[in-house]
Amino acid sequence: MKVNMHEAKSQLSRLAKLAREGEEVVICNSGQPWVRLTPYQEPVEPRHPGGLEGQIVIAPDFDDDDEEITAAFENSRIFPGAD
Repeated sequence: MKVNMHEAKSQLSRLAKLAREGEEVVICNSGQPWVRLTPYQEPVEPRHPGGLEGQIVIAPDFDDDDEEITAAFENSRIFPGAD
């Protein structure tokens, strides 16, 4: 919805309610888009990677092949029992 500046001044509460309900409200000045009303959102705190240093331990054999798991994949069928 586009409204002119004068209408926006007199209808701000109604326009703000529409914006909070998801309506796109654009305020125009001399027929040109000037401002877009959007609902307020709390700023998201930036994430800081790390913080668990020394608390997580990966086993030395983590990347080693497991013969049992490899055999299970290689010898399996998509539809067991269907020959």
